[in-house]
Amino acid sequence: MVEAVPLRRNRRFQLLWAGSAVSQLGTELTKFALPFLVLALTGSPGWAGVVVGTRTTAFIAVQVPAGIWVDRWDRRRTLLVSQGAQLVNCAVLALLIVVGEVRIWHLLVLGAVDGICTAFDGPARTTAIRAVVPAPQLPGAYAQEEARGHAGRLAGPPLGAFLFGLGRALPFVVDVLTYLVAFLCSLFAKVPRHPDTPRAGERASMRREAADAVRWLWRQRGLRGVCVAVMAMNLLGGAILIPLIVLVGERGGDALTTGVVYAGMGVGGLVGALLAQRIGGLLPAGKLLIAIIALFGVANAAMTLPLAAWWPMIPLLITSLTTPTLNVVVNVAIAKLSPPDMLGRLDALLTVASMALSPLAPVLGGLLAAELGGASALLLIGAGLLLTALAAASSRDLREFTEDAPVE
Repeated sequence: MVEAVPLRRNRRFQLLWAGSAVSQLGTELTKFALPFLVLALTGSPGWAGVVVGTRTTAFIAVQVPAGIWVDRWDRRRTLLVSQGAQLVNCAVLALLIVVGEVRIWHLLVLGAVDGICTAFDGPARTTAIRAVVPAPQLPGAYAQEEARGHAGRLAGPPLGAFLFGLGRALPFVVDVLTYLVAFLCSLFAKVPRHPDTPRAGERASMRREAADAVRWLWRQRGLRGVCVAVMAMNLLGGAILIPLIVLVGERGGDALTTGVVYAGMGVGGLVGALLAQRIGGLLPAGKLLIAIIALFGVANAAMTLPLAAWWPMIPLLITSLTTPTLNVVVNVAIAKLSPPDMLGRLDALLTVASMALSPLAPVLGGLLAAELGGASALLLIGAGLLLTALAAASSRDLREFTEDAPVE
């Protein structure tokens, strides 16, 4: 049983959090710099979308097997191996850029490798957090996790634009250093090594274990509805990256302006993370999800107003105030509702279910921006989000879903 010390004094959790916070900053640097790198190499928004989508495709393709293996393997070793592989992978990319030999196929292959490593790292972190944080402290832990992510999104885009302006390789070199910090923090956190799973001779096949997780999820009608709605939200919400870059450019903005615009997500998200536990008590998870999807739709339309190049930062800031609350509520629900011996694979399965269409998001955004321009693409995506909110509101199971829903 986890000792109930205050979360701020939980050394193992705080080390995990600190390493991930630094790594998140590096990820945001390269996430922002990568489309600019592809545009500099090819001049094609479509290729930028394909490169970003390749990483997501690899991530989703191995997510469920990775979750099953996390339930079986030493979770501490899984964390260290996956983060160490990401460190080496990013170092190779930085070196290729420095020597001027980077090609599109390099970006596709290295992006796929990073996606595979992330597929193992995510469920391993989920089980590690659940192992070192008592259940009553999970809302606080996930709120702190949300603050980490949004702080990275706040600092990452403008810093990434600044570093990219100094040299194409700089954001990726910095990312190498952040992976090193994350690896060392995971090493010193000393996460409990083995989850409480059956002995090797008692384990079912991977196919059987995956099927058990699918059957369990299918019986949870409210959670199933949440996954479908989030799947559509991730597709449409993820498609705005390249149209927004194009829109800022159409309005006369440069890379630094675009970075400032994306910093709006970090500002709103960081404030929203601090308020997540308080806001989370105002609406149940299902109704909160419906409201946020609708808000995203309206915000997309508002971004296209013919104002200054930096204007889209304001709608982004407003929407990002609410998303941390949703993420905290849904993550706590998953941690509380999932059987302990299925947490890794259910985390992976729910991630796959919610992100099944995500590989198409950057491709969709890139193609729409290339054909219609940034403003029209954002308007079309916003209309799709509003239709998604209407469809979600028609589901009673989704409307009534809460983190205390009975397990069927």
